[in-house]
Amino acid sequence: MSDRDWPWPVGAATGIGSLPGSDIAEAQRIVLGELPALPHVPELPARGPGADLIGRTAGLLVELPVELYAARWRVAPRPGKDLRRARDLMERDLDQLAEQAEEYAGTIKIQAGGPLTLAASLELPIGGRMLRDPGAVRDLAGSLAEGLRGHVEAVARRLPRASVLLQLDEPSLPTVLAGRVPTESGLGTYRAVESETARALLRGVIEAAGVPTVVHCCASDVPLELIRSAGAVGVALDLSRVTELDPLGEALDAGLGLLAGAVPTSPPPGGEPTPGGQPTPRGRPGTAPSAGGAPTSAQVADRVRGLWDRLGFPRAQLAEQVVVTPACGLTGATPAYARAVLAACRDAGRRLAEV
Repeated sequence: MSDRDWPWPVGAATGIGSLPGSDIAEAQRIVLGELPALPHVPELPARGPGADLIGRTAGLLVELPVELYAARWRVAPRPGKDLRRARDLMERDLDQLAEQAEEYAGTIKIQAGGPLTLAASLELPIGGRMLRDPGAVRDLAGSLAEGLRGHVEAVARRLPRASVLLQLDEPSLPTVLAGRVPTESGLGTYRAVESETARALLRGVIEAAGVPTVVHCCASDVPLELIRSAGAVGVALDLSRVTELDPLGEALDAGLGLLAGAVPTSPPPGGEPTPGGQPTPRGRPGTAPSAGGAPTSAQVADRVRGLWDRLGFPRAQLAEQVVVTPACGLTGATPAYARAVLAACRDAGRRLAEV
């Protein structure tokens, strides 16, 4: 296993990005309070267009304006009100971050959509996803790279004592690689993007950002080696969707960090989740749920520790290489459950650091 310094403290926990609600000041207070070792800039999709993953990231693009058309984001001939709204929301979020965390001196995580997911989501002016045009995809990746470099600098200006960790959200990456992105008619799919092309696009964005970068993908077939070789320092994934341990073990052994999505985004009906992912009947001794219905920090820590043990790695390395997170974003959760999940992740990280 690689011996290296990680861009997060030992025993850290963080969120994936989204939270319920529309009050950014309250969301930022919750994140800073519940995740003091590795807070993130919260995303609040409930605020509407421009606060969603694609619109929020598209607002960062340089010289590539976008607009909403039939509830979908597409490339526009010139900047308009939709783009202004997305950028205004981001500025408001960063201003709130500066107000609440001006003296923060640790690592702060920011999130944005990755180039492959953007290409599979944004539409061309003439119709069809940008994915259909390799030249447009290259232009998009270049625009994103420049935009993220500026975004990182904007965060660093507001928090001069902090260091920035970037998370690229790539939920569509496996479907792009497999040629499974459907066309608008639903009768066909777009041609698969070659692994080398995808790796080069990711690498270009990561290098341009100039800060340590993790790639988040909550699919069951995460391309771990592609992500590692593109220059990412870590991968964020949903542990419940890991079906094969060998690829994960090889990636971790080669030096990839893990943001382990160990807590469901909603509680299962009729019981609380156990470390193995099965519901536990309420009231059984030693299984009392935490506030909000989330699993206890002990359950979360046991789940992460159990995976680590099955991979055969020394426990002494666990709290250094692994960050505890929810399985995915929490925008669909209740406020009480979301807060309880973040607290469970935080305390689980501390438990892992005690080993």
